[in-house]
Amino acid sequence: MEKAASCQRDRLLIRLLAHLGCRISEALALIVKDVDFEQGNITVLHLKRSMNISCPECKTRLGNRHQFCPRCGLRVNERIRSQQERRRIRVLPIDEATLAMLREYINSLPLGDNKFPLFRFNRHRAWQIVRDCARRAGLPPLVNPETGRTRGVSPHRLRDAFSVHAMRVDYSGDGMRMLQEHLGHLSFNTTARYRKIAGKEHRQWYDRLWR
Repeated sequence: MEKAASCQRDRLLIRLLAHLGCRISEALALIVKDVDFEQGNITVLHLKRSMNISCPECKTRLGNRHQFCPRCGLRVNERIRSQQERRRIRVLPIDEATLAMLREYINSLPLGDNKFPLFRFNRHRAWQIVRDCARRAGLPPLVNPETGRTRGVSPHRLRDAFSVHAMRVDYSGDGMRMLQEHLGHLSFNTTARYRKIAGKEHRQWYDRLWR
């Protein structure tokens, strides 16, 4: 997909998604000062917004389908909506090849200050770039082996690919905990879902049972 990218910017986007396993929102939020060339790492900010709905009388949290408040019994005609933001920061190591690509790309930018964004486009455009690079690279649609559903290559599929690759290299308890921290998962169960077993691995495991 990197080779199929039409410009240096798009190649870097593909590289960061695949080699860092970051979310597309995290990649698009990166600015120049987030890259530490001396330490060889990058600071990633994850901003998550959630909408809460509560009762106008007692402020009890409500579900979308609640018609009556479970606490005070009031019929809910109007709801109080409030937005919450959670910010989490992770410092991720970068491999030498990706760091060199970042250095070359940043040197090409018309920098005014160190808060200059690496990517100046939105999520929709990022999805287009990933999809078009996958198409030009000749990648087929992805099939979920559990559901049979077919879907195209997307930014999150590159994050998935990073996670599965990391699991195949090291799926020990320590390796999975490191992956959880790297991906920014609050729940270990979310990380454990990436332990996808290939047919060859399954056969090797089964054969070891009878040795």
